[in-house]
Amino acid sequence: MTSADILRRLPHRYPVLLVDRVAEVVPGESLTALKAVSANEPWHTAGDFPSTLLLESWCQAAVLLSSWDHPLPTGRVVLIGSLTDVEFHRPVTPGCVVRHSVRILSTRGDTVAFTGESTVDDQAVMTVGRAVTTTRAAADLG
Repeated sequence: MTSADILRRLPHRYPVLLVDRVAEVVPGESLTALKAVSANEPWHTAGDFPSTLLLESWCQAAVLLSSWDHPLPTGRVVLIGSLTDVEFHRPVTPGCVVRHSVRILSTRGDTVAFTGESTVDDQAVMTVGRAVTTTRAAADLG
């Protein structure tokens, strides 16, 4: 998947587009995405990549997986419904390349449950026990 493909599937743009490349995908099952962390990003004040943005980046990879075979129709957006058992294991610093691994646990209509982890140099930096997404019409969100 090229950066243009990512831009077609995610509404995010710089500086909040937090997936650089998709390395592997098994449609309907799993996806591996990469995020290169740079000191030039606007949120580096203390040196570490914020854990909330690490989680956001992983969630963007999950959205890419759920929309791989069926891109969202115009006017639809993905919402994160819940996140459980999220653990941060070590800091991520500029120069790191984060590898997000996302797997689908179940799908029911527009609702998808995921699990996965993020690693740097094969060491866990974050695990996600479960994330649930759904889609809605953007106009319905106010």
